[in-house]
Amino acid sequence: MIFFELRMTARILDGNKIRDQIFAELADEIRVLTAADIRPGLAAVLTGDNPASHLYVKSKIAACEQLGIASGLITPPATATTLEMLNLVEGLNRDNQVDGILIQLPLPPQVDTKRVLEAVDPAKDVDGFHPVNLGRLVSGRPGLVACTPAGCMELLRRNEIKIEGANAVVLGRSDIVGKPMALLLMHANATVTICHSKTQNLPEVVRRADILVAAMGKAGFVQADWIRPGATVIDVGTNRVTDPAEAERLFRNFPERMEKFRAKGAALAGDVHPDAVNVAGALTPVPGGVGPMTITMLMSNTVKAARLRRAPAARRAMQPAASPGRAGR
Repeated sequence: MIFFELRMTARILDGNKIRDQIFAELADEIRVLTAADIRPGLAAVLTGDNPASHLYVKSKIAACEQLGIASGLITPPATATTLEMLNLVEGLNRDNQVDGILIQLPLPPQVDTKRVLEAVDPAKDVDGFHPVNLGRLVSGRPGLVACTPAGCMELLRRNEIKIEGANAVVLGRSDIVGKPMALLLMHANATVTICHSKTQNLPEVVRRADILVAAMGKAGFVQADWIRPGATVIDVGTNRVTDPAEAERLFRNFPERMEKFRAKGAALAGDVHPDAVNVAGALTPVPGGVGPMTITMLMSNTVKAARLRRAPAARRAMQPAASPGRAGR
């Protein structure tokens, strides 16, 4: 008798597909707003010469251009002081054509990052980092929500993943991803556990998850056998792998990815080991999962900020429009 090992292949939660859906909804809303002389505007502040930051901001500006959002790029030198950055932010706060202010991180070491972020008008805080917006999220009030967690929720909802009543585990407790992610899941009636570097018996905790959100910044940290068969895995990590031994550990069962690594000398990997595709019920790929959603929700927050800031005119503009989609509401 011949026995076959049964292996399930996870449903891929395609961030590019959901991005396109939301972009279509946003484009309709922007057309209506623009017809009423309300053109959403985003100001991006890029300080210094960090190559990765330049790449990120370029992709955000490109998304603005695609959707018809006005965008401006301000490039203070790497020598900028905290006072100079605060004065820049104050000017953008006063500019009524600017609905969203994006402070690209990291800032140079001599700049007090928290002071700069907290100086942004909460109504223009499209990154969702300001304490006022975090407080609104805690209390369940409407506000601008951090882009990556908001994007993760859209991936779950638009793929009809059941959240209410689910056991959700969030790996990571950062202010940017982990904490707001846990709050959003809690508000959606999931039972949430937050894990971190001091969590005991981590694999056992992870195995209880119906929904796992991994956001620690460690390539392939979550092993496939930690995951409950059929669970939904949201992999927030985007880690650049350059070590051949590390690539072999991650991609040994994925010849095409290993071949690309050898050709380029580098590859991207998530926080979850790629072998999880044979255990999970649904899984976000890296790249192409959460990444596209972060920029998508930045665009959604910018449109939302424009609508909320210019409320009377925006309400009049939106009256004849079709019912808006879920993104950023």
